[in-house]
Amino acid sequence: MRANRNIVAITAALLAAIAAPAAAQNQADYPNHPVMLIVPYAAGGVADVGMRILSEKLSSRLNQQFVIENRPGAAGIVAAQTGAAAAADGYTLLMTGNNNAIAVALFKALPYNILTDFDSVSTAAFFDILIVTRAGSPLHSVQDVIQAARANPGKLNIATINPGSTQNLAAELFTSTAGIKAAIVPFRTSPDMDTAVMRGDVDVAFEFYAALSGLLADKKIVALASTGAKRTAYLPDVPTVMESGIEGYDVASWNGISAPRGTPKAVIDTLNQAMKDVIPSPEIQSRSSQMGMAMRWSTPADMTARMKADIAKWGAVIDQAGIAKRD
Repeated sequence: MRANRNIVAITAALLAAIAAPAAAQNQADYPNHPVMLIVPYAAGGVADVGMRILSEKLSSRLNQQFVIENRPGAAGIVAAQTGAAAAADGYTLLMTGNNNAIAVALFKALPYNILTDFDSVSTAAFFDILIVTRAGSPLHSVQDVIQAARANPGKLNIATINPGSTQNLAAELFTSTAGIKAAIVPFRTSPDMDTAVMRGDVDVAFEFYAALSGLLADKKIVALASTGAKRTAYLPDVPTVMESGIEGYDVASWNGISAPRGTPKAVIDTLNQAMKDVIPSPEIQSRSSQMGMAMRWSTPADMTARMKADIAKWGAVIDQAGIAKRD
């Protein structure tokens, strides 16, 4: 029996010794077959298009095809669960971001842990939100909005899409940071909300540029401010909320690329370097800006730190707003 155990141990050691160089070689020539990138939204949306722009460049840079797999549904849970269960070899990646940070606080339980089941690669796209009103509105600035709300507490109407969306939470954070009381009115879809803004049914709305670009171009609505730390490249004349006098208000939705936890560091480093190489390209920057995106690379550590910070940030906003947790 002891001899048999020795034979088994020796055989296992030999197999491990043989497998180790093969695994190292697989990492060294990564990627040597197509890579699947799971996107938690339907095809055609701005986040999906941004990932397709990036995937085209990664395919060229790494000489291997990056294929988008759309897995919409359940606030990104379906996609994240699929990504978490994938092999940690770098051939299945997941678009993660602000939606995952919000989901931590918005749902009672999740079938994955965004911090422990994934390794960050790099951030990719950032999306500021615009505060808009109808053309001809008496509100011409963020300060006008604040003064109107203070003059009639609870009477000012702020439109967003559904509770728990980044737009909705950005509005909740705005009212608390500005110290005003306003009625936040959620709509089921962006077109429904846009119609309400143009009719004057609501006073202002919080929405992404991609959903508003046509109305802005036709001058049916007016942008009062953008919510990020700096002015946007696509609307450089529009001030930020902070420039408008609300200190500390900085909201930008974002996404990036993650890999299943345990993906070899060499693979993460290869992907991160490739993103660092391609994201600054004039083509990516121009195409993304036209859609209201700012494409920015980061280190894996910086992406993880942003995710942790946003989990805390949006968790506090959801608690303060009294938004009920979902099953």
